[in-house]
Amino acid sequence: MQDGGLRKPQSYEDTEIYSIAKELAREVHRMTLIELPKFEMYEEGSQIRRSSKSIVANIVEGFGRRRYKNEFIQFLTYAVASCDETKAHLEMLHETGSFKNGNFEKFYHGYEKLGAKLFNFREAVIKGHKS
Repeated sequence: MQDGGLRKPQSYEDTEIYSIAKELAREVHRMTLIELPKFEMYEEGSQIRRSSKSIVANIVEGFGRRRYKNEFIQFLTYAVASCDETKAHLEMLHETGSFKNGNFEKFYHGYEKLGAKLFNFREAVIKGHKS
């Protein structure tokens, strides 16, 4: 996890993945309550709120178990999977015409970036974790 002399994160709060995931989850939460049609707010809106918040929760829980390599990796894998799930919900909202303000590209790009960072972070843990 140490790369180029950078300090190893002591907490999930020290990581870029946590900051990005939390900000995106807040934005998704707001968007689903403001922009979506009423019926979608409780259907697809509820699903995407849960999956976006699950990314944050899995990062936090993984850090809580970082002493155990396999568990840390497992929760980071869950975070990657929840990121993919969130992208699938975004695609469905876009394809059904539920996005009103053209935010699909912004959100989708944000989750694409987050997914890549999560994957790279997970790979760094796999390669650099001391058991």
